[in-house]
Amino acid sequence: MGAGHDHGQGPPVSRRTVRAAAVVLGLAAAATVAAMIWLWPGERPETERPADVAWAYGEVVAVDTDPCPETPDDAPPGARPGPSGCGTATIAITEGPGTGTEVEAALPAGAGAPTVDVGDALVLRHLPDDATYLISDHQRGTRLWILGAAFALAVIAFGRWRGLSALAGLAVTFGVLLLFVVPAILDGKPPLPVAITGAAAIMLVVLYLTHGVSMTTTIAVAGTLVSLVLTGLLAALATGAAHLTGIADESSNHVSLTYGFDMRGLLLASILIGTLGVLDDVTVTQSVTVGELARANPGYGPRRLYTAATRVGRAHIASVINTIILAYAGASLPVLLLVAAADRPLGEVLTGQAVAQELVRSAVGTIGLIAAVPITTALAALVARRRTETDGTPARPKEPKGEWLGMYGEP
Repeated sequence: MGAGHDHGQGPPVSRRTVRAAAVVLGLAAAATVAAMIWLWPGERPETERPADVAWAYGEVVAVDTDPCPETPDDAPPGARPGPSGCGTATIAITEGPGTGTEVEAALPAGAGAPTVDVGDALVLRHLPDDATYLISDHQRGTRLWILGAAFALAVIAFGRWRGLSALAGLAVTFGVLLLFVVPAILDGKPPLPVAITGAAAIMLVVLYLTHGVSMTTTIAVAGTLVSLVLTGLLAALATGAAHLTGIADESSNHVSLTYGFDMRGLLLASILIGTLGVLDDVTVTQSVTVGELARANPGYGPRRLYTAATRVGRAHIASVINTIILAYAGASLPVLLLVAAADRPLGEVLTGQAVAQELVRSAVGTIGLIAAVPITTALAALVARRRTETDGTPARPKEPKGEWLGMYGEP
């Protein structure tokens, strides 16, 4: 048999193994497509906006500040002046109600109020009943486009064609999330099956798009899929055992009351999608590691390949665990601050709904990552096999012949 590789390197495998991988891949792809068709969202009716509210856009041409009245020390944050002080701003309306005119709006006050300076592009709320304009937020479109262009240029400059494929994979990920996952959940489909299907679709497309069509990538796909299913089952058991409802803050409570979603299912979906981002990194690394070991040591059998690659996996997991915990902690930092400010006993803080939800999310995601290492490594080690010549001496891998999946040459 010949040899093939991923990105130029990979374990020598048999033609039968490649055919078996193609069958498994085809079944997984067919199941994913069928699930997407079943769960695909229907047409949602347009949300009716309140008739007494409209949005306008404009640029600040002048700011007139006045002395602020004294605020009691025990006044809530919403009753205190904003960062721009008290007074009014003169705004030239560029789009929406009143286009071409200049209007005055009170400087925003309260917690989280935006800072207003001359030249700022703002989003305004227009109340037609009394012709009032309220400053809502800043326009950020241009700055975000510039930042996005800088991000894309940096990725392409460093990664070249690989960076370009990574950007294409990122576009696919956002496409699946925005065109399938989010609309399907809004359409009332069960969040957990939607998340599993969306994650499988992202994985099947992005891994091959980013890392190339090869047996190494196929092993990573298989390891990711198995680990993702285990993570979903573990998440369901953990959230059920901890009696988590998925409602831990005002935003989740608002979503539950407004749309009536299954918030526990939404929590499970968020755990799966969040874990997938790190899971594919672990599985690809393990698959590539086994491939490199098999090429460098043609005499290694599955057991030695597994043992050597697992040592690499342990080192990788040690750093990835810290990464995922810090990512979840950073995302929930406002909740942690709020709980800490309540000056409650540590046991109550850790077992409260808000913190317990993040603890379960972190623990389940980490266990899923740990499980991915032996699963993917075992699959890769079983696929890679020793090729010996008739005298028992390990043969040098032949150059690939460009067969499907790039894994074998001529028999």
